[in-house]
Amino acid sequence: MQAIEIVRIYVREGGDEAGLSLMEQVFALLHDRHKIQGLTVFRGIAGFGIHGEVHAADLLHMSARLPLVIEFFDTPEAVTAALAALQGLIPSGHIVKWPALCL
Repeated sequence: MQAIEIVRIYVREGGDEAGLSLMEQVFALLHDRHKIQGLTVFRGIAGFGIHGEVHAADLLHMSARLPLVIEFFDTPEAVTAALAALQGLIPSGHIVKWPALCL
C-alpha cells in the first residue's frame, strides 16, 4: 500500500478573458507540468456557493456556469508541489484534501 493524498477543487464552468477556462488551466498544469498520477473532472447538474447563487441545468435556472469538481491524487510530495503551483489560480476556500491509501 502506498500513502497518497486526494485533492478536490471546486470551480465553475466558463472561460476567462483569454477564453481559457479555469478547469482547462488546472488540467494543463497538473497534466503537463506536474505529471499528476490521476485526475478526473466531474460536472455537476446543480450547485451554489457561499453567496447562495444557484447554478443549475434545469429550465428554472438555466446556467452555462455549472459547478465542476476537479479531483486528483498523487504522493504527498507531488500534491504539495501541485498545490503550490495552483496558488493564486484557485479562489480561497475552494480546495480540500485528505490522506488515503492506494491499494
